[in-house]
Amino acid sequence: MGRLPAVTDAAVSAPAGPTLARLLTLTARAVQAVRSGRSLTDVLAGVPGPVRPGVQALSFAVLRRLGAAEVLRAQLAPRRPPPAVEGVLLCALALLWPEEAPAYPDHTLVDQAVTAVRKAAPASAGFVNAVLRRFLRERAAQVAQAERLPEAAWNHPAWWVQQVQADWPEHWQTILGQARLRPPMALRVNARRCTVPDYLARLQAAGLSGQAVTGPGWEHAIVLDAPVPVERLPGFAEGWVSVQDLAAQRAAPLLLGQGLPAGARVLDACSAPGGKTAHLLELAELDLLALDADPTRLARVGEGLARLGLRARTQAADARAVDAWWDGQPFDAILLDAPCSASGIVRRHPDVRWLRRPSDIAQLAAIQARLLATLWPLLRPGGVLLYCTCSVFRAEGEAQVQTFVAHNTGAVLLPSPGHLMPQSGANPNPVPDNLPGDHDGFFYALLQKRPG
Repeated sequence: MGRLPAVTDAAVSAPAGPTLARLLTLTARAVQAVRSGRSLTDVLAGVPGPVRPGVQALSFAVLRRLGAAEVLRAQLAPRRPPPAVEGVLLCALALLWPEEAPAYPDHTLVDQAVTAVRKAAPASAGFVNAVLRRFLRERAAQVAQAERLPEAAWNHPAWWVQQVQADWPEHWQTILGQARLRPPMALRVNARRCTVPDYLARLQAAGLSGQAVTGPGWEHAIVLDAPVPVERLPGFAEGWVSVQDLAAQRAAPLLLGQGLPAGARVLDACSAPGGKTAHLLELAELDLLALDADPTRLARVGEGLARLGLRARTQAADARAVDAWWDGQPFDAILLDAPCSASGIVRRHPDVRWLRRPSDIAQLAAIQARLLATLWPLLRPGGVLLYCTCSVFRAEGEAQVQTFVAHNTGAVLLPSPGHLMPQSGANPNPVPDNLPGDHDGFFYALLQKRPG
């Protein structure tokens, strides 16, 4: 799917000092924008460059605790304050939630939050000071009371918690717990430019460290010991390496594992931002068409391929509108990374859980079903289609594929990873469990069209 750009909190330490009040003000605006339905990516694009890393770091931290902060605000101040005041209050409460290594001393955070409110709404400064100091006095009791509600206990909307419970009754707590963790930074070494041992040596020479990853589909994967900005990665600009989560790195090997010949016609139906497109071309010589409905995002696919020294045909088009882009020649393989809830990547995009609504899942599942039905006839007999979503919801994964196979007798489900959820034990397929937090939630189903 790749609908969300690589906004990350990697290697961004929480800022301190006299600018904290300003950063809290900007973070409060960002959080309130997310609560009103805007993506954090879009909001951060409008933040001045010098302060953007700090606002990004604080926004990620707050959004990971937003459920708890909202419950605390309601407990401590039942009458909702004006939006600008509420935003700062929510940020402060989220950052004051008990942690082993808090980013700031309590008194510093309270002082700077009050300073931020005093500049925006002077009459509310005393109110914010009183609420925050009361919370510090009663923190243990207030936290215990808040955690009676699922929004605070799991920092997800209540409907989201209920859906994960329904989908994975034996493992829902593990899945939700994983979603609250900070993700590792995984790299994909460009097989056309470098080997994993060579790149590990380059990392060491640059004062960085990481570990090669073992397991099917991860022959070119490295996980850094500590995240860093991409500018610090040796050879990044020259195309030696890309940032890509381990779960997403399974796509290309799965599709190519069916023995596609050199020059095979391959469709990447929803390609932006292009990580899986590039991985396919790093591993094989293909006649690849990359589609995406958004011309701006499709441009990012081209930019990524150019950085990596790769080529593909790209076309801005809705994959469902076949007559607008298909030349009538069948494909040997199709990658359908379908639009989805992005529920599996909330570690990297903590705003997603607050942007989604319960009705979104059914609407997205309908789009996925339409894409499957539309693209399947474009596949040659004997060809393979890899359906994937970065979702933990069964409606966008297992249930979607079961329905498709039941209505398409010519479709054969090949051995597939199914739902990937670290350490949940929820996946009955023979895929090795991985260490906690090592990859995002994902679903894979490999479908073959019966010959003849």
